[in-house]
Amino acid sequence: MEILIPDIPVIEKLLRTAAIYGFLLVSFRLAGKRQLGQMSPFDLIVLLVISNAVQNALIGNDNSLGGGLIGAAALLVMNGLVAWASSRFRGFERLVENTPTILVQHGRVLADNLRRECMTLPELRAALRREGVVSVGDVRYAILEEDGRVSVVRRRPA
Repeated sequence: MEILIPDIPVIEKLLRTAAIYGFLLVSFRLAGKRQLGQMSPFDLIVLLVISNAVQNALIGNDNSLGGGLIGAAALLVMNGLVAWASSRFRGFERLVENTPTILVQHGRVLADNLRRECMTLPELRAALRREGVVSVGDVRYAILEEDGRVSVVRRRPA
């Protein structure tokens, strides 16, 4: 049964997991919502490398099944606590969640907002096409949502 017994103390495993979870939560919050909804192959590579880079910090010298299960359970519990707290406390939600950004308003691209979100005009046009919109002039609002997707509200035909 040694395979089930963690090689490091359970409290250390929990603290390591909490530290990595907190670091990644802050990092992805600072990275912005574009990174979440519009992953390029380069973004995927970064995500995979990050997971590999933090793996040893998360598990330490422990390769036991029990240690892995404890780490996974701790991640799930922390994620649940963050979801619960952000649904109950507005200030906490603003801290961990992004807010929507208007990219197009009444057919006009808001270049400052596009720049702030590190989104290019070709990327915006591609997002509009995915929503079935050919011309920016046909858009009442295009909004970059919290999850990185672009929502489009079309202008009504004249």
